[in-house]
Amino acid sequence: MKIRSKCTCPLEITHDILKGKWKTVILWQLKYRGKASLSQLERDIKGISQKMLLEQLKELKKFGLVDKKTFEGYPLKVEYFLTDNRGQKIIKALEIMQEVGKEYLNECNENIDTN
Repeated sequence: MKIRSKCTCPLEITHDILKGKWKTVILWQLKYRGKASLSQLERDIKGISQKMLLEQLKELKKFGLVDKKTFEGYPLKVEYFLTDNRGQKIIKALEIMQEVGKEYLNECNENIDTN
């Protein structure tokens, strides 16, 4: 992932960090699960491949939104979670985005002609 080197607004940086189909969905799943293994996230997020999930988690980790804990032993166990600083902070923005999405869906349903 590439972050622009020059920007006119800090929102551009946030957009670069979150852009893509899956990052906000991954963050939202971690909000509800608290901690999740790769296989749990893969089950919960319909349509994402393991390769894409790993790539997105790596990028979210790089920018301090997600971290992971690796447990010793066999089989290998890894848990992903939101970081206390940026990860939890970005959830506030996602909650607002969720509300806007709900409002839009409600409006669309009201405008659907059922006749």
